[in-house]
Amino acid sequence: MIENTYKWYPIYTRSRAEKKTQEELNRKNIETYLPLKKIIKQWSDRKKIIEEPLFKSYLFIYISSKEYTEVLTTYGISRFIYFSGKIASIPDKQLEDLRLLLANDTDLELIEYEISLGEKVLIKAGPFKGIIAELVSLKNKKSLVLRLESLGYSILINTSMAFIEPIK
Repeated sequence: MIENTYKWYPIYTRSRAEKKTQEELNRKNIETYLPLKKIIKQWSDRKKIIEEPLFKSYLFIYISSKEYTEVLTTYGISRFIYFSGKIASIPDKQLEDLRLLLANDTDLELIEYEISLGEKVLIKAGPFKGIIAELVSLKNKKSLVLRLESLGYSILINTSMAFIEPIK
């Protein structure tokens, strides 16, 4: 039996095709939501503020199950996201909360891994790039205290959580 209720579904798009895929779906009168964040891009001759997807290769669509095929035949769509063997849906409240967060122009950072205190990390960018340290404390997402074993000191580093990664 085909369900006629509308829900939000996350879909996976081709790499870097989120905006074009959104346009294609909108042409088909399918409601979409693409969360975007503003970032500053640096080129050799200029800086520019651009909007890029918060979740790479993800787009949210509001459809009923009878529109699955229509979505899958749209240019740029790779697949639906599955959870426990079923197509995943997102509660309306979660998407509304995400819209509110992005509307506030807060500096959001998406980190794909969890880093615990005491864990060894690699600094991926900035003046300490390439250094292995231990995460001692977290003041906030931009102020970290790292212990540099080679020096025997703990240093407060103002850097983004996105610039460190756990060592496995």
